[in-house]
Amino acid sequence: MPPIPESEAHRRLAAARVARLATVRADGRPHVVPIVFAVDGETVYSVADPKPKRDLDLLRHRNIAANPAVSLLVDQYEESWERIWWVRADGTGRVVEDGPDRDEAIRLLRDKYPQYRTWTTPFGAATVIRIERLASWTM
Repeated sequence: MPPIPESEAHRRLAAARVARLATVRADGRPHVVPIVFAVDGETVYSVADPKPKRDLDLLRHRNIAANPAVSLLVDQYEESWERIWWVRADGTGRVVEDGPDRDEAIRLLRDKYPQYRTWTTPFGAATVIRIERLASWTM
């Protein structure tokens, strides 16, 4: 299982349109959800956005507040297995209710996703992840 060179793994992570965010519940069970996100250097940003949810009090935020260890996974699957790959970013997350990091998350997400440019509904808290380790695999 050859790893992807780190600079290429970082590029693929940043270019991906969706990721799976893994956090740990209070009872120790994993919690995994798909997210949209943006990468700036060694930092990953996401935000509780106006897409339909019960509310903006997200389980992932409560999980991160209790245990900040997180993993973010992006991948590509194709029937031609010569082109499959994955990149996982392990790091430490924190939840930001307001301030410059939340503003930066919204700015970066608006740059990456056209849907964010037109939303006027209030955004919730941001998830900010400091990447500590990249792991990857390709054929």
